[in-house]
Amino acid sequence: MKLTPILGDDVILIQPRIFGDARGFFLETWSASEFRQQGIDVCFVQDNWSRSVRGVLRGLHYQVEHTQGKLVRVVTGEVFDVAVDVRRSSPSFGRWVGQILSGENKLAMWIPPGFAHGFLTLSDVADFQYKCSDIYDPGSEQTIRWDDPSIGIDWPVASDVSIQLSEKDASRGVMLKDSPCLP
Repeated sequence: MKLTPILGDDVILIQPRIFGDARGFFLETWSASEFRQQGIDVCFVQDNWSRSVRGVLRGLHYQVEHTQGKLVRVVTGEVFDVAVDVRRSSPSFGRWVGQILSGENKLAMWIPPGFAHGFLTLSDVADFQYKCSDIYDPGSEQTIRWDDPSIGIDWPVASDVSIQLSEKDASRGVMLKDSPCLP
């Protein structure tokens, strides 16, 4: 497993070792010891799976209580996955990083606590799985607008695709400057 920092030392791109032959493939999706060797000591308490169709944009979400680290990956399909630093005291506050994750490239991303997270589905259907380091706390969940110009995420939206948001994301999303960011 190769771990490469892609936003400071915080957000990490994970490239697994893939062992394949004519029968198929095998890969390790999580290794506590390899993460510990990189200075990331995390205990996961929840696994989630979502399925989305082309044009669905989920996020940008984070929690002010029970802040969650997330290990994210795509099993089938393709998404553009994004992390935004929402720690006001961080030198990278408001900066974002994006990565295409797919069932084909088998990459994963570690998004530590203190980052908002979201993704745009690029394929007809995508199955997205992620491990969380703390419980889901709907009372402390925050949503930053996906199109906040102060962040300036360059979402790869095809000209024939309309962005689809959940009612919650459409109605509760605020600009980063108006959100209760983390210290």
